[in-house]
Amino acid sequence: MDYFREHILTIVAFWPLAGMIVLMLFNKENKTLIRWWANFVMIVGFVISIPLWVWFDRDTADQMQFVQNIPWIQTIGANYHVGIDGISLLLVMLTTLLGPLAVLSSWEAIHDRVKEYYVFMLMLQAGMLGVFVSLDFFLFYVFWEVMLVPMYFIIGVWGGPRKLYAAIKFFLYTLFGSVLLLLGILALYFIYPNLAAQHPEVAGRFGTGATFDVLAFQAVASYLPFTYQYWIFLAFFVGFAIKVPMFPFHTWLPDAHVEAPTAGSVILAAVLLKMGTYGFLRFSLPILPDGTKYFVPFMIGLSIIAIIYGALVAMMQPDMKKLVAYSSVSHMGFVTLGMFALNPNGLNGSIIQQINHGISTGALFLIVGIIYERRHTREIAQFGGLSNVMPMYAVVFLIMTLSSIGLPLLNGFIGEFTIIMGALQQNLWWAVAAGAGIVLGAAYMLWLYQRTMLGKIENPANEKLIDMNLRELATLVPLIIVAFWIGLYPAPFFRVLDKPVNNLVLKVRPDYFQGTQRLNAEIREPR
Repeated sequence: MDYFREHILTIVAFWPLAGMIVLMLFNKENKTLIRWWANFVMIVGFVISIPLWVWFDRDTADQMQFVQNIPWIQTIGANYHVGIDGISLLLVMLTTLLGPLAVLSSWEAIHDRVKEYYVFMLMLQAGMLGVFVSLDFFLFYVFWEVMLVPMYFIIGVWGGPRKLYAAIKFFLYTLFGSVLLLLGILALYFIYPNLAAQHPEVAGRFGTGATFDVLAFQAVASYLPFTYQYWIFLAFFVGFAIKVPMFPFHTWLPDAHVEAPTAGSVILAAVLLKMGTYGFLRFSLPILPDGTKYFVPFMIGLSIIAIIYGALVAMMQPDMKKLVAYSSVSHMGFVTLGMFALNPNGLNGSIIQQINHGISTGALFLIVGIIYERRHTREIAQFGGLSNVMPMYAVVFLIMTLSSIGLPLLNGFIGEFTIIMGALQQNLWWAVAAGAGIVLGAAYMLWLYQRTMLGKIENPANEKLIDMNLRELATLVPLIIVAFWIGLYPAPFFRVLDKPVNNLVLKVRPDYFQGTQRLNAEIREPR
């Protein structure tokens, strides 16, 4: 048990890769065994990640837990350095939860090249988990790039009619961002030895040699000249903003979502987009605090545009999948708005909303996939009155629709409410813009539900549709449970985030809590 605890992050991250290697030995004609094995590997991956949640110490002052730091490529200063705080814990748990559900949803949807499909799904899972646990920039970048390959093939081989266009667009956009991200990493790498040599407290802890250690870069953040922070922030911004995707880098997303198979859309929306926001939280904010504060108006402006623009475009979509895709642009605008409010409420709401978006939007893509498997169309005009023949489907769709629009008692409300609190602390108009986005979000989601589920069945092709089976229900029930858990009792999630979020605020705004204490004192003792 001690060995498992000491190496748990490595086991969690590389378990899908081990399952993938075994899967490659299977006979490709035995499709049933391949499906069972892939589902087994993903489910076990979730089970072995549960101790992370149980063992994670909510009260420790240490930022990182379950740390392993082993020399790797010593010539360039790269180590196998992994660890998690509350932020990465939630994203790891989201990844291990969504992976099995996405793979299970593929059972009847994928018939060609089944072995290759599941090989890429397992590789993708390992790449995403590696990104969230890496504390070495070289290791992080390896996982970041590895993730590109399986998603490219999942879209390009098993996607829709325009799959090659969507796959190449996704790959080129992300690769362009990755190149700029690499330049930013190398700039930090080359300037670190000089900064460390000038500050004994940093040198004593991390040394003065070349390193890719993320914690070492955070230690010299306050000494990094503003000019460097300015340009490195811009390099990181492009890399992470494309992945989020922030406006105006969002144009690859609707094509990728529409053409990807259902499981690809689920993973893309629920987990891959979070890699961009995670990059801002883990690297841009704590390593480039002055650059972050300088670009706040720019980042908030893009976030507000994304919230309103994404919602308005979603309202105009005739395709269910494209509507949900553009809703992601709007919802991720909320995430970046809360993040760059740079206060505890905003950051807490931003991280919780990342989890909420993964739950609700992942579920909506599963729901769209279920009806697509029956009708082979996603055009909203082709449906109507489905609640008459698919009552269970209609109930699940309603719950996740209400989750997406932020109805109280469901997860979306908690994230949006906390983000608006954080935005309101900084600027009234930021909160007003966020409120407008919530209203528009309710409009397009309820309109989608009304047009597809309610009324009479006008299209004869819908009259004999079969309701959800047990397998399809099994992919959605866990998400419904988590949606109600966060909506009814979010305290465990906020508790996990308490220490890392406060540490993050202190890195970017060292005087924030002193100012808050002064304000509270003035309220208690008015002049």
